[in-house]
Amino acid sequence: MAPVEVPPPLTGKKRRIGVMTSGGDAPGMNGAVRAVVRMAIYNNCEAFAIFEGYDGLVKGGDMIKEMKWQDVRGYLMEGGTLIGTARCKEFMQRDGRRTAAKNMILKGIDALVICGGDGSLTGADKFRAEWPSLLEELVESKELTAEQIEPFKHLNIVGLVGSIDNDLSMTDATIGCYSSLARICEAIDSVDTTATSHQRAFVVETMGRHCGWLTLMAGVATGSDFIFIPEKPAEEGWQENMLHCIRQHRAMGKRKTIVIVAEGAIDTNLNKITPNQIKDILSGAGLDTRVTTLGHVQRGGQPAAYDRMLSTLQGVEAVKAVLEATPETPSPVICINENKIVRRPLLEAVAQTLEVGKAIERKDFNTAMRLRDAEFAEYYKSYQITTTSDQPELKLPEEKQMRIAIIHVGAPAGGMNAATRAVVAYCLARGHTPIALHNGFPGLIRHHSDEPLGAVREIKWLDAESWANKGGSEIGTNRGLPSEDLETVAFVFKKYKIQGLFVVGGFEAFTAVSELRKGREHYKAFKIPMVILPATISNNVPGTEYSIGSDTCLNALIEYCDACRQSASASRRRVFVIETQGGESGYIATVAGLSIGALAVYTPEDGINLKMLDRDIDYLRDIFLQDKGQNRAGKIILVNEKASKTYSVQIIADMIAEAGKGKFESRHGVPGHFQQGTTPSPMDRVRAVRFAFRSLEHIESFGGMSPDEIDDDPMSTAVIGIKGAKVLFSPMEVIEKKETDWHRRRPKNEFWMNLKQVVNILSGRPQQVPNANPDVQSLGGKPKQ
Repeated sequence: MAPVEVPPPLTGKKRRIGVMTSGGDAPGMNGAVRAVVRMAIYNNCEAFAIFEGYDGLVKGGDMIKEMKWQDVRGYLMEGGTLIGTARCKEFMQRDGRRTAAKNMILKGIDALVICGGDGSLTGADKFRAEWPSLLEELVESKELTAEQIEPFKHLNIVGLVGSIDNDLSMTDATIGCYSSLARICEAIDSVDTTATSHQRAFVVETMGRHCGWLTLMAGVATGSDFIFIPEKPAEEGWQENMLHCIRQHRAMGKRKTIVIVAEGAIDTNLNKITPNQIKDILSGAGLDTRVTTLGHVQRGGQPAAYDRMLSTLQGVEAVKAVLEATPETPSPVICINENKIVRRPLLEAVAQTLEVGKAIERKDFNTAMRLRDAEFAEYYKSYQITTTSDQPELKLPEEKQMRIAIIHVGAPAGGMNAATRAVVAYCLARGHTPIALHNGFPGLIRHHSDEPLGAVREIKWLDAESWANKGGSEIGTNRGLPSEDLETVAFVFKKYKIQGLFVVGGFEAFTAVSELRKGREHYKAFKIPMVILPATISNNVPGTEYSIGSDTCLNALIEYCDACRQSASASRRRVFVIETQGGESGYIATVAGLSIGALAVYTPEDGINLKMLDRDIDYLRDIFLQDKGQNRAGKIILVNEKASKTYSVQIIADMIAEAGKGKFESRHGVPGHFQQGTTPSPMDRVRAVRFAFRSLEHIESFGGMSPDEIDDDPMSTAVIGIKGAKVLFSPMEVIEKKETDWHRRRPKNEFWMNLKQVVNILSGRPQQVPNANPDVQSLGGKPKQ
């Protein structure tokens, strides 16, 4: 046999990294491929795409292709997987894995990043475990020599979870799950209107053979009447329980019925529950019922903003994991916990995932619920409370029941109504009285005593029941602060016996609670527990890394940017300069930049100067010169509305056009209030519910305490938020003094600032950080052509 050529390994810590997608496709997979390829090149490594999953690994040849910087252009906005995925029986056999090992060595690949489900990841780890013995067999059969395999003794595997089901343990979200959830919620929201018109019942089947995450989250996000999931099977007599719940809702005035069922739904005896079974029961009870099976629609379409961001950040982390790995490092899987990208042992995560199925088989449903991520059981409990109106076991004794006021402060944000609906449901379940303070503090101050309808009104279940998917603010919101007339605010609190305050809003809400806290010195009425649920598209509230509404904003903004990019790409040589909202915080601009692959992002934190513009214009000139119209070279620059007092988007666009001298052109765009979105995103809806429940539990903990005892406890005025991998409450006094930049209306330390470097690296924008790679421009990340 003629000797085959094997490329020598790269020098130093440089690696040849293969990337592949496997198993069912999921929106966001392409973002992961793009991030792995570009991060590898940035780190002086070589990147290879393995086409058609494990099938490409076994077939080798042209199925394993080196990827250059431009090869992944435009990948971020595409759904599915552009490098393909296929089932491969050969890889399940040892002979197939031996061939795959040989093909990798022939290309000189010594690390593999795999984006797929638990089956794909298990196969990958098995491949790594067998690697040394597979190489030995290749030498014994004289397919390769001992010298050829010597540099490739160790294979590094890194897993990324691409799955719409969100079925892997140890991570809060998998790549594709929120895009799929968006597709489901969009369908149910559409069904909702026709169901209401005809007073019909709809049974909607969602994907999820072994995992009920999509069904549960869709139930929480759309306010459905009943759900069926595999982890918490329907108990004996479920037919009557379901009818009882639905009849109650109808008796209270609800015109529609929505039941969501996972394809893997079962009862406690492990008997399958089908949509048609449910339809027959509802029809038998006199309801005009239809079945809607969403099928593969749930997999398709463009990835949502969250999946673009998640896949990009996990792809970047995967390359870092490859470069930091030693032969002893267990294969990691890249996960996310709340807001933090983390590495977890791949085998452990897969084993824990498989345990869920085993627990269901042995009817140990409590363990199955516990083995899902921490949020799962919490969301299930939240769903039960928001959908079932009579739960006597949840009622508190009379002396602990409170009158809880709800107020929206600041600009509207997607999810405000979902949070309010959840609070109303929680209050009614626990025996509290929910009171809406309409139109913010100015409404309260000016119209609290209006007749017949003032600004202070108790809310009934039916009032708020349909608010789950409503954008804006149903009780009205206003930027005005209580300091406009603190005395009247205190008078109203006292008159209506307000015993707890739930404030939903942005920086104005934060400021309002700060004023009320300080006002306690003069007004006893303010010595009540108060919680802020941050809700603003700017995500600039101190004490949290996530605000309700910011995800809705990002989705609206990337929809706008995708349209601009399409236009720019069709024109071949066009740059769009787009203004984003966000106040003095560059969060929206930066994360949107990450999600659309912006060329540059200008934020208030860094400002804009002439040198920066000059450098970016030079870079644009280089790109268009090299491109020669061959590629879809449309470019986008995002500019926060307060990045500069001098350089507006129009001025920047004019400067670019002037520098283009007819070789390339530019346009500017201002999406403005379009960024507030219409229908809130599923993430904003479900997190609004979860945080609202946590907030009410916190307020309840002060029940029975005297005003002075409440005043003495710093946690009696708190902000709920995500910090790193945790959801927690922070005392206002501490946040006000230590974490707030009052002048710029944002936190002092913004967690997302390091994302700007990722945006620059992946766009190839010249940076002021020298790079040792001679093939990379002296100032930045993109290789020379």
